[in-house]
Amino acid sequence: MNSIPEKFINGPKVKNWSLHNGAECVVTSMPEASLTCIDLWCKAGSSYEENGEEGIAHFLEHMIFKGSDQIKEGEFDLRIEALGGSSNAATGLDDVHFYVLVPPHAIEKAIDLLINLVLSPCLKEKAYSLEREVVLEEIAQQSDQPDEQIFQMVLENCWKKHPYGKPILGNENSLRRSNANAMKKFHERLYIAKNIALAIAGKIPSDIENIINKSELSKLPNYKESPSSVKGYETIPFETGRKEVEVKRLESARIIMAWPIPCANDQNSIMGFDLATSLLGEGRRSRLVYKLREELQIVESIDMDITTLEQSGLIMLEACCLEKDVKEVEYCINQILTESILTSPTKKETERAKQLVRTGLYFSLEVPSQVAALTGSQILWERYQPLLEPLDHMNYWSSDMLCKEVFNQLQPERSFTLIARPQQEE
Repeated sequence: MNSIPEKFINGPKVKNWSLHNGAECVVTSMPEASLTCIDLWCKAGSSYEENGEEGIAHFLEHMIFKGSDQIKEGEFDLRIEALGGSSNAATGLDDVHFYVLVPPHAIEKAIDLLINLVLSPCLKEKAYSLEREVVLEEIAQQSDQPDEQIFQMVLENCWKKHPYGKPILGNENSLRRSNANAMKKFHERLYIAKNIALAIAGKIPSDIENIINKSELSKLPNYKESPSSVKGYETIPFETGRKEVEVKRLESARIIMAWPIPCANDQNSIMGFDLATSLLGEGRRSRLVYKLREELQIVESIDMDITTLEQSGLIMLEACCLEKDVKEVEYCINQILTESILTSPTKKETERAKQLVRTGLYFSLEVPSQVAALTGSQILWERYQPLLEPLDHMNYWSSDMLCKEVFNQLQPERSFTLIARPQQEE
């Protein structure tokens, strides 16, 4: 019996189009939603930073909320809240996005406010200097968090020769040397029409195309000389190996293993790796969880996550355990991974993994903010497809194919492994 609600089986209706200047638009009709999400995406993540610009992409996210040519500092949030909504933003390695959630009746006003804020920021020197201290404090706080330190160590060791290995927040030296004029140049270089996508999900007005077509987004120029993608990295070099470190304030020992996966556009391969992580590390019946946590009881937790990016991606396995158990835990993990290429998953295991992936995608389409984020990212990176199309790739992945093409890649010798132990107090 299918436990998925009928309204999710076919997925929400999606419509996309391009403006005359190259900006992309996508709307997803979710008529039962009480709030509508407006999400503006840009190819301006931290991997677009040039030498000396480290951290400027994330810093710009902060500065954009300091006001625009039409919106005073602090006014944007007040006006969005007056409409009954809320706002937020996030900077990633590939892209950055700014979004608001508002009642359907406020869509037109919210679109105008958001687009003006993002595309026409003031970037005044005084506000820049003040906000830089906020960002520097954020860097200091993150560097004091053991989990953040460990995660960044993994990225830096896996991708030593690529911008993906650098911290999104940047570093103190580069930010101290930066100024508002340098940020303006970064904004002018990247926040152009061909690098922009606007996604809206929720209850959609019938004249939405007209609303967007007459907005400030349609007037945005498209400078042909500006890069649309990061240059010089057709194949990202992934560094295998093993490293042991001691980390202050770490409560439990960690074993982190990371493997490279194809870029986000290779959706068939991504589906295979998604199924593999579900089979190995999701839920009590998965191989790693069952053996190490349920049966042997030598880990506090163990899971696997998949991160898809536009030029590559990672699968990361993380096990938390007592320091005395590190050797045994690592041995058992390596044994299970090695055995996975010798014994194909049972049909029951494979079907369970497929159901987990299928259910996860279905329910990610329930909330307007998640749908807008998904469609915005897809349209920005030219993945024009129905929301449930990734599920079609499941048909390719039999138990034997997972064993032959995926588990073969997830072997200890192909990984970068980081062993993090609590630092002993002196």
